[in-house]
Formats: sequence, structure tokens, C-alpha cells
Amino acid sequence: MQISYNEFDKVDIRVGKIVHIEDFPEARKPAYKLEIDFGPEIGMKWSSAQITVHYQKEDLLGKLVIAVVNFPPKQIGPFMSECLTLGVPDKNGDVVLLSPTKSVPLGGKMF
Repeated sequence: MQISYNEFDKVDIRVGKIVHIEDFPEARKPAYKLEIDFGPEIGMKWSSAQITVHYQKEDLLGKLVIAVVNFPPKQIGPFMSECLTLGVPDKNGDVVLLSPTKSVPLGGKMF
């Protein structure tokens, strides 16, 4: 299915920095709760991410990530996820985060 550029342009994809990580033992699949700083315009948002295969909590602190920030909040068990942290599957289907390779300002919008 194709979408128009105007439809895609409605998706607000931004750069954020992980500032806090918690285990999420109630999740169906192993996951972390991530608090992400998207800069002064958007602020802080929480996200659930099934990234425990490739990432330890201590490696995630301060990591830049890419996320959709304008989806409605989604209830995931007892947790309310406020944004969708983006990743792609490796050969086994485990999530690898999308992340800028250079330092960029928090809240920068993808175009």
C-alpha cells in the first residue's frame, strides 16, 4: 500500500536522548521503560522498547534515538508508552535501535 507524501509528513519523527531506563518485568516480551528527552519543544516522553537482546541499561543512558512523538499514548500492561522508539530487526528478529551517527540537537525533526 502506498501513502502520499502529505500523509507521511504528518508523522513527527524526532531525535531524543535516553535519560532514564527501568526494567519492565510486566511486559510480555523482555523490555525496558525508557525516559527520553526530546528537547525544550517536546520535553520528556516515556517509551517501552523490546531491546534487551542487544542493549544493557548502562549502555543506553545518554544514547540518541529516533522516535515517533505524535502517536497517541499506548497502554502496554501497566505502563503508558508516550512515543514509539524506532528500530529495525536483525537477522533473528531482535530490535536494533535507529540512532544518529553524529551529534545532533535534541528534538531535531526528521525530513
